[in-house]
Amino acid sequence: MQEPVISVGIISSKKIKFLLDGDFRLGKSDKTVSGVFTAELKENKIFLTSSSIKESFADEIIFTPSDTVNETFTLQEVVIGVDFHWERKEKQSFKGELKLIIFENKLLAINLVKIENYLSSVISSEMSAKCSVELLKAHAVISRAWLLAQIELSKNYSESKEEYKTEIKTEDELIKWWDREEHKLFDVCADDHCQRYQGISKIFNENARIAVSETRGLVLTCEGKICDTRYYKACGGITEGFENVWQDKKYPYLLPVIDYKFAPDNYNVNFSQEANAVKWIKESPHAYCNTSDKKILAQILPDFDQETQDFYRWKVEYTQEEISKLIFERSGIDFGAIIDLIPMKRGASARIYKMKIVGSKKTLIVGKELLIRKILSKSHLYSSAIVIEKENVVDGVPMNFVIYGAGWGHGSGLCQIGAAVMSEKGFRFDEILSHYYKNSKLQKIY
Repeated sequence: MQEPVISVGIISSKKIKFLLDGDFRLGKSDKTVSGVFTAELKENKIFLTSSSIKESFADEIIFTPSDTVNETFTLQEVVIGVDFHWERKEKQSFKGELKLIIFENKLLAINLVKIENYLSSVISSEMSAKCSVELLKAHAVISRAWLLAQIELSKNYSESKEEYKTEIKTEDELIKWWDREEHKLFDVCADDHCQRYQGISKIFNENARIAVSETRGLVLTCEGKICDTRYYKACGGITEGFENVWQDKKYPYLLPVIDYKFAPDNYNVNFSQEANAVKWIKESPHAYCNTSDKKILAQILPDFDQETQDFYRWKVEYTQEEISKLIFERSGIDFGAIIDLIPMKRGASARIYKMKIVGSKKTLIVGKELLIRKILSKSHLYSSAIVIEKENVVDGVPMNFVIYGAGWGHGSGLCQIGAAVMSEKGFRFDEILSHYYKNSKLQKIY
């Protein structure tokens, strides 16, 4: 197998401004262009303008660099952290080809780039390249494996023409999950929906390049297939099974794992009993990801992620007016006054993946974990490992809700903060991987 070239969806807009820094071939012609450009969708055509060019294109344009090592392109106003609490726009630069296509009445900018160059950015965008080489190696392996597994999965769905469903809706239940198979025109997007990719703008130092170079072609495999190696920020003490986050499918390498070398004392982790979940979430059991070490966090989290300090255990409070309005706006369903929020099913990490919303007008069971997080927050709750307490109940209606939570993210696979602490304690990258992905092995595929 040769090193793959992948396609990454970067930005979608009616108008895209960009800079070509170097000589880029325009489409299939011999013409080379450089400088500042504006691409705009008009009359279902792409209108390209600069100080020296004014042309229209029917469906797509590709800009190919003459020198793939030194020449780059820069996109303006790239949105990062879509729908998250820290969403913002950035100017970002990239290596490889720039492809502009028309999709859903907008222009879509796609980066065609070799996977190893892509990975150097991903592990620097998901974390800080200031962290240890061992942690960056671990992340390079799982980012590579995850991407190749997704490409293979999409290929299999396409060839079989099997419909991939992400929603189950009945009169009593709404079960929905989000996965990257939604992308049909490119392999992955550049945001947290897939893997955070911010081009060469986020390759801070030599560690990222070393980590990718020294793990070139390495992936995790299980039973002869590349592992779908999911990851997130902090598990909260125990990782979650794949089936409770996405489709009802169990993977032998995405099983629940206690995030330490032994089980915590004085805790019963059978979270089917609600009292055990309450004790677990409202207290602070020992775990690799249970750290407030600013030195470690500064090494592994980009600046905007460091805006979040209470990722291991946290609390959110709502008034009745706030929560009823929020759930209506986020779900589109008028429940009336919110009477109760009842955990129906919890996973091994205490994350709720089925929750009953009891309102004065309607009652509905919702899931999975991300839908619960979306419904209970203006952006996303950090996780669905939550305990919900009602206060000031008047005529059966709570005037206040207090939500206690644990962890940050979906919880299945590698816990980034836990892995960072492990690396600081001297664990090698293969030991970190074997801790979070049981029943897997390292394999070089190119």
